Amino acid sequence: MNFAHTDPALTAVVDRWTAGADRETLNGLLDRLGRDAAGRLSELADIADKNPPVLQQFDKAGDRVDRISYHPAYLELCRAAYNEYGLSAMSHRKGLHGWDSVHPPLAKYLASYIFVQAEFGLACPVSMTDAAARTLRMFGDPAVFSPWIDALTSTDPEQAKTGAMFMTEIQAGTDIACTETRAERDGDGWVLTGKKWFASNPDADVIITLARFPGGQDGSTRGVGMFMVPKTVGSGERNNLTIDRLKDKLGTRSMPSGEVTLNRAHALQVGELDRGFRQMAEMVNTSRLSNAMRSSALMRRAVREAVEHSKSRVVFGKKLFEQPLMRATLLPLALDAEASLALVAYSAQCLQAADGGDEQGRALIRVLTPIAKHFVCKRARVVTGEAMEVRGGNGYIEEWANARLVRDAHLGSIWEGSSNVIALDVLRCLRKFNSHRTVAGAMTDILSTVGPDCEAGAGVLLRRWEELVEEGDRLISGSDDAAQAASAKYSDELARAVMATLLFDLADHGIRHGNGYRSLLVANSYLAGLAGKVPSAALGNLDVITDGGGVELDDARDVVAEFLSVAGGHR
Repeated sequence: MNFAHTDPALTAVVDRWTAGADRETLNGLLDRLGRDAAGRLSELADIADKNPPVLQQFDKAGDRVDRISYHPAYLELCRAAYNEYGLSAMSHRKGLHGWDSVHPPLAKYLASYIFVQAEFGLACPVSMTDAAARTLRMFGDPAVFSPWIDALTSTDPEQAKTGAMFMTEIQAGTDIACTETRAERDGDGWVLTGKKWFASNPDADVIITLARFPGGQDGSTRGVGMFMVPKTVGSGERNNLTIDRLKDKLGTRSMPSGEVTLNRAHALQVGELDRGFRQMAEMVNTSRLSNAMRSSALMRRAVREAVEHSKSRVVFGKKLFEQPLMRATLLPLALDAEASLALVAYSAQCLQAADGGDEQGRALIRVLTPIAKHFVCKRARVVTGEAMEVRGGNGYIEEWANARLVRDAHLGSIWEGSSNVIALDVLRCLRKFNSHRTVAGAMTDILSTVGPDCEAGAGVLLRRWEELVEEGDRLISGSDDAAQAASAKYSDELARAVMATLLFDLADHGIRHGNGYRSLLVANSYLAGLAGKVPSAALGNLDVITDGGGVELDDARDVVAEFLSVAGGHR
């Protein structure tokens, strides 16, 4: 088994957005990681999940140590993620995995997508380590933070440090203006005092956090500054922070989350004090896109588990995979997994463009990040749950991967902002930047250039984008209460339309480059599914959708033809 080789959606994305030496290098990395994730790393993840970390607050002499003990399986996963594959360093270091330059965001997200199919929990501190380095590089004084950035992006186990983001307080999870942690001047530096309620990777070497500063505006995010709190100070003494307890969590049990008290903890100011929350938003948004990627990976692993089981399980003298109702069950799960990866990959391309100074890329990633976080993370809960049921009673047993996938999937919608918070972020983008029109314009441009084989589906989507622009205009021109109440549903409608559009973009690219019509089958099937249709042509070619392979053009066309004949060309 190789998670890269058994994923035709991944192949389509790599073919679409990479070329030449970059594609060859990326495929080499994904091949190696895909084989490792399906074997060694998956086995380690199962062990680590059943042996969660343990907090030792005091040593035998009664001295406070706040030491977290990890199972060897988790430590080996850490070595793979940070050192062997350099997942937190790929966006910062040249020369990794044979890449001459720094890896593009797409390469990092796709490699992480493969890793997460084995281990979800560790991906949180990996992502935060990457995001902490990015944030310090963007806003910190290079003379102060360069050594920390070097350590955060190192793949040398003797030099590497991990990062974390402590934002949540008991009264200030969503409303950062209610932050109570206080920053005080201490000579040329700062000390922080307060409690952080949900701190993942609580023994991180580098902590990015928020605190109120003297003279800052009370009750406002403008009164909150960003600070970096190191785990140790001076020649290695512990900083003044304590880990009060570890959380007993539903999922991500391999990775610790805890409650932390800062008691005049030494801190370094990052950027401008009154722009702390805006600067932290950069780290949060990077983590939000990573959340969507991780949820996409959980969906893919869940679908793979369901497909493999249904192909081996015989019920009433016939393999489950061959039974019509099971095919109708598996089809939307596979399509959701593929569509979500397309959205993550396209967003990674927009992020790269934005970092290069492209204004459209910046405008797109601003709204695509919350759109992806809102829809993909919630959908992962459904897909992993349905896939668990395919395995029957065994799916509910912790000896199989399904239960862990379901437990982990529920956190994606909570981390870095619960779904309602994210939907309101989408609404803010609409009001401030007319982002629904920005997205619609980009998607319309894609649909307007597809070839004749994609035109029927593209026509349906072009009409849908006109409707969504009108709906968005009405949303932001109406009452605030009505707009807030409708923001989640509208965010999801945007997500579905974006994913459908990107599937046709992938299909058109595949056809133009002689890769056949499988992606067209997927795009047409997803579009039909949005209208509640289960096309017979898609059910008959389910093995091609789940596992890859060739499909006749007529079969790929029949899906949308069947849909249009029933729907009359309208949703």
